[in-house]
Amino acid sequence: MTASLLPQLDLFTDPVRARLLLLLEPREMSVGDLSEVVQLPQPTVSRHLKALNDAGWVTLRADGTSRLYRALSQGQGGALPRLWELVRTEVSASPEAKKDAERARHVLARREARERGFFDGSAGQWDEVRRELFGARAELLPLLGLLDPDAVVGDLGTGTGHLALALAPFVSNVIAVDGSAAMLGVARARLAGVGNVELREGQLEALPIEDGLLDLSVLSLVLTYAASPGDVIAEAARVLKPGGRVLLMDLLEHEQVELQQRFGQRWPGFASSDIEAWITKAGLAEARVVPLPPEMKARGPLLFAAAARKPQSHVRSKS
Repeated sequence: MTASLLPQLDLFTDPVRARLLLLLEPREMSVGDLSEVVQLPQPTVSRHLKALNDAGWVTLRADGTSRLYRALSQGQGGALPRLWELVRTEVSASPEAKKDAERARHVLARREARERGFFDGSAGQWDEVRRELFGARAELLPLLGLLDPDAVVGDLGTGTGHLALALAPFVSNVIAVDGSAAMLGVARARLAGVGNVELREGQLEALPIEDGLLDLSVLSLVLTYAASPGDVIAEAARVLKPGGRVLLMDLLEHEQVELQQRFGQRWPGFASSDIEAWITKAGLAEARVVPLPPEMKARGPLLFAAAARKPQSHVRSKS
């Protein structure tokens, strides 16, 4: 190994630099873009880019008031391309790099929209205008109209009742369960005058709902707080009618330890494989786990949605 290669090894002791290089291989990106993708402050990203630039791994050019960075080709021979090939192989397979790629797709789409302009004049601003006028969920709420108006829905882990309030106009009855009396107090005030929502206090691992009552069980951002997520999913399946569905939304695996500590979460998100295994063990079928597109200004971990159906003949796995 040549002496000139040794400083390069030290450069990659921080995996963020390899993630940045991976993002910059096929495209130019600004510090702001990269900061949003890797979810680090701009000064931290700038410091990593300076180290990469000083070592000859990236190039930059001015574009108005911005600086755009791109990975610098290392040529076809020598040790550096071989080093990057090894680093790239390991980093590109990491969960962080896969999340970076998902965020980058949306960040670049927004950048392209800004550059094209809004309907050749204003289109780049449309997402922000729509959010300002109608709220962030404007395009999703109408989908609740696809629910069967005769359905009985369980909002399991209802918290302050915002989802129960959204569901109530579209279905026959909502049973909203939470283990916190304080949360239910807020939900009760929010749902005052809504006649088809019933609030029940109880634990998600032992739902105060009889077998086979619900057409749909919804678990939204609650599994990270559960001592046993598999048992929670099994309970959500127990209270379903044959043919009923479970819908989950929660966090993908992440490393934002401060978030976990701040909100008292037991789990740092979940791998898709774990969710699928718990769904299968609960006797549910047709499982799908899908990562959700990140919100433009969201700083939290990526989310997933998962859905599954209770078979007409329900047999819970004993494995």
